[in-house]
Amino acid sequence: MTEEPIKEILGTPKPPKPVTMEKSPNSEVMVTTVPLVSEIQLTAATGGAELSCYRCIIPFAVVVFIAGTVVTAVAYSFNSHGSIISIFGLVVLSLGLFLLASSALCWKVRQRSKKVKRRESQTALVANQRSLFA
Repeated sequence: MTEEPIKEILGTPKPPKPVTMEKSPNSEVMVTTVPLVSEIQLTAATGGAELSCYRCIIPFAVVVFIAGTVVTAVAYSFNSHGSIISIFGLVVLSLGLFLLASSALCWKVRQRSKKVKRRESQTALVANQRSLFA
């Protein structure tokens, strides 16, 4: 048995590589390093939530949409058309609508990709079943 630890364990961070070297005014060389993060580490850190962005956006979109509606309603109730508060309310309202639409679009794309994967899996199972009984 060797005394050296195994360095290539799955999911362990690798040492950072130097990216750039800069000279400071004192003639000292500064090395900037960037830590390497693997996809496995990202999934472990986020609990697999990196693919569920649309689920996180929905609550924020609803809150922003409601805030935009309230600010716009208050601004227009005081007949302040074209004022800063009414423009701000319209911007927040449109931002909320944009977030809701992008969340719905992401959800639709994700559902479509799930359907394609399910169809491919089912095709493979049916083909495997036919080869077993043939």
